[in-house]
Amino acid sequence: MPTQAGNSQPSPPTPPVRAAGVALFLDIDGVLAPIAATPEGVGPDPRRTAVLERLARKLDGRLAILSGRTLAEIDRIAGTPLAAAAGVHGLERRQDGRTLRVAADPALGDAVQAFRDFARDRPGARVEDKGLATALHYRLAPDHAHAALDLARDLADASGLSLQRGDMVVELRTPGADKGAALTAFMQSPPFAGAVPVMLGDDLTDEDAFRAAAALGGYGVLVGPARETAATRRLADQGQVLDWLEAVAEADG
Repeated sequence: MPTQAGNSQPSPPTPPVRAAGVALFLDIDGVLAPIAATPEGVGPDPRRTAVLERLARKLDGRLAILSGRTLAEIDRIAGTPLAAAAGVHGLERRQDGRTLRVAADPALGDAVQAFRDFARDRPGARVEDKGLATALHYRLAPDHAHAALDLARDLADASGLSLQRGDMVVELRTPGADKGAALTAFMQSPPFAGAVPVMLGDDLTDEDAFRAAAALGGYGVLVGPARETAATRRLADQGQVLDWLEAVAEADG
């Protein structure tokens, strides 16, 4: 169960700088990159790309991005195609030179249209069609947060699609894998097998991966303000994340 990381007890400590025997799993938005007003507002960054390339070499490939974005978006933002990555919360996964995708749920077409109808009458609301999922972003229309969640709940109940809540976004996706299942799948084969999994995430969508890392002898690192979480370590923001990743890339061993 998640533990409280708020005023009632000390905030989780920062993670140790260690490369030997560690496998790193990283979210993008809110972790490797700041949250942007729109999905397309996040782009590649030379510092981020450089540290990812160095980490992949330092960790002998034990590096993966786990994101709600598609694999194509992951590659665009990372600026380098990592050998291991999971997109759409684990519904598509690249490893060992292969890309695995589940079949899209037929109900997604109606969900996309319902989200678009909702956004049409609410300036600032944005719909993202990911093929295996659809997201309704309301960061620029915060007054409609409750209505967006109510709509997503109704659609999920009627269609059987999985409802995923995030930071100023609700998402309906094909039922199946989550980030925890993706992390577990990576850890079952080389180069990840036998390593200590460390997951960096910021959002509710990362809690499954925090728990999966702990179950395999590792831990989660919450990025951002302290809150209730299954993570046992914390970094304050994306600047601290990049500083820490650079330190890991330079660590002895």
